[in-house]
Amino acid sequence: MPAAALKQKPLPTQSTAKRPVQLDLPYAPMEKRPLPAGRPREWYVSHNRRLKAMRLAIALLDSGVYLPNQARNEKIRDTAQLIGVHPPSDTTCHMVRALMRYSR
Repeated sequence: MPAAALKQKPLPTQSTAKRPVQLDLPYAPMEKRPLPAGRPREWYVSHNRRLKAMRLAIALLDSGVYLPNQARNEKIRDTAQLIGVHPPSDTTCHMVRALMRYSR
């Protein structure tokens, strides 16, 4: 019998990674591209707000905050300082909680 046939396949719940992955700051920012010209200013403001809310929601999920009611404005602002973005407004904090709510 070949040796490969004797080797057990990992269970679906077992990690197949050779070494553990660090999750402190798991991402590097993507290369920035210029936004399309000719749109109203409100579009750029809302677009950047959505991007910031997404970054913050991902960072909160990585840090173990999974429920929107765990993400108070102070926690979101502390996370923003940790990942190096400007402190978010109340509207952006509300958007972060909405993203966390609808991702479930």
